[in-house]
Amino acid sequence: MSPLDFVISLSLVSVAAGLLGSLVGIGGGIVIVPALTLIYHVDIRLAIGASILSVIATSSGAAVTYVRERLTNIRTGMFLEMATTVGAVVGAYITTLFSSNILFILFAAVLTYSALAMFLKRHQTKVLTSSKDRLANYFKLHGSYFDKSEHKEITYKVANTKLGLTLMYVAGMISALLGVGSGALKVPAMDIAMHMPIKASAATSDFMIGVTAAASAGAYFARGQINPFIAGPVVIGILVGAVIGSRLLNKITPKFVQALFMLVLVVVAIEMLQRGLS
Repeated sequence: MSPLDFVISLSLVSVAAGLLGSLVGIGGGIVIVPALTLIYHVDIRLAIGASILSVIATSSGAAVTYVRERLTNIRTGMFLEMATTVGAVVGAYITTLFSSNILFILFAAVLTYSALAMFLKRHQTKVLTSSKDRLANYFKLHGSYFDKSEHKEITYKVANTKLGLTLMYVAGMISALLGVGSGALKVPAMDIAMHMPIKASAATSDFMIGVTAAASAGAYFARGQINPFIAGPVVIGILVGAVIGSRLLNKITPKFVQALFMLVLVVVAIEMLQRGLS
């Protein structure tokens, strides 16, 4: 494959990754890492480095639209980001202490559990109208947005903030250790544990994942794991896809978003399990 063909094809794959990542709040790394390693035979370390940058691009491309449409819960995002950023920094510096196979298997188990939990919860569409969570009430983490697909204002309350902080710390570590968007754990944490609507969870996750990735990106730059020839097409394609996806999220139904997210979790869990057992 010529350098030009490599850049064009990788850019197109990255557009699809950015579109999917922005819709479900997971970041494009879920698609980019296996694409780079399996299709383009890129070294896994360089693939993870490019993936970290792709997550930042996904967040940047989608954040503006989601904030403007009030889908993003900025207060909750910044509150939870404290734990996620710490987890990302820790994860970036302990990557050499753990077997990657074990990490892939554990990640697959967590994703499978998340998918199952979301499947069992799929008919519970009602949001909380009150919350006794002291932190959520003190920091005013509750939110609302206008759902264009349902033509109504959705007002919700946030709960279980301590559990949310714990899960976000783990999500940050996973993001740095495996080079994937921690949205695969952040969205279920906000949707299931903290009782936020799926659209608000996805949009807030997109807002957060860029900060999480940026916290660990410095370590990858320092180790020389960022190749501009690889990362350039990835970032550009991801950014285009993320902008397109951000314009679609509020126009599709919450059930579709939830179904798409569960499908992504299952596919990624299978992929991670295969990589862990290989």
